[in-house]
Amino acid sequence: MRSFSESYREAGVDITAGYEGVKLMSAHVKRTMIPGVVSDIGGFGGLFAPDLSGMREPVLVSGTDGVGTKQRIAQLLDKHDTVGIDCVAMCVNDIICCGAKPIFFLDYIAIGKNVPEKVATLVSGVAEGCVQAGCALIGGETAEHPGTMAPEDYDLAGFAVGIVDKPKVIDHSATRPGDIILALPSSGIHSNGYSLVRKVFDVEHTDLNVYSGELGQTLGEALLTPTKIYVKPVLACMAAANIRGISHITGGGFYENLPRCLPAGLTARIEKASIRTQPIFHLLQRMGDISDHDMFNTYNMGVGMAVIVAKSDADKALSAFHAAGCSAYIIGEIVPGAERVVLC
Repeated sequence: MRSFSESYREAGVDITAGYEGVKLMSAHVKRTMIPGVVSDIGGFGGLFAPDLSGMREPVLVSGTDGVGTKQRIAQLLDKHDTVGIDCVAMCVNDIICCGAKPIFFLDYIAIGKNVPEKVATLVSGVAEGCVQAGCALIGGETAEHPGTMAPEDYDLAGFAVGIVDKPKVIDHSATRPGDIILALPSSGIHSNGYSLVRKVFDVEHTDLNVYSGELGQTLGEALLTPTKIYVKPVLACMAAANIRGISHITGGGFYENLPRCLPAGLTARIEKASIRTQPIFHLLQRMGDISDHDMFNTYNMGVGMAVIVAKSDADKALSAFHAAGCSAYIIGEIVPGAERVVLC
């Protein structure tokens, strides 16, 4: 007998739509399969057998996050194939800061009404993010929430697990005065500060499809640009140089995130003029009349990740990043001081 509940459907939950969604997303999930995947989607748990060869003390590193209110832009534009990349990026970019290679990912979608094609499109973005990060999408959950969410609304979150040999964990303790700070360019606003973005641009009452000469694209395209995933460039740099610290510049901007990879008594001195800031930030600051401090305390301002290396390793690190397709550049150095971050 097939699984079906007329009573449950009358209450707002169509379980057959869930089955159809799983069928539609299967092709996307298959793109992410890497060695180590033991199970297929649809079971009660995702199974993964990590390759521990060459590791003396394997350590698992986990991270979880969501897309936040950026997904409202996707809903307004009815474009749902990229926010999944954001979801993966926000998790894997955190765990790579420890030097951990992501190995698998799980997603969770809460949605007002389960439209299988829409859910499959959301998962296609998650799968693309996993491909970019080199990890497998081994499971997830879609939950229909009638009466608590509007039919077109959804919330997307995820969970990543990575692995690193304990002697190779980047713990920031080796950071010294004179070390160089490298910027890994962002793709734009990424996935933070969108409550302020939505207020400044009044997105509920603005045509997001109008082309902007200043941006070189529509406002909607600029706001929906997916978060850059830094896993592969950072792994390439780790193989070529000694990374002493990594900071993922997310919510809280420079002032909150750079101190997270600094030992006490050290300051990150950033040359503001060296930062390559995209037009979307200038437009946002001007239209919102936002101070420099608040911009750098909320947004990445063009720097998605900051990497600290010894001065003697700077050229090797830059070469490794460039060879991996990441146009890293120098934005500052580590100096003694009590103030954690100085922009000059």
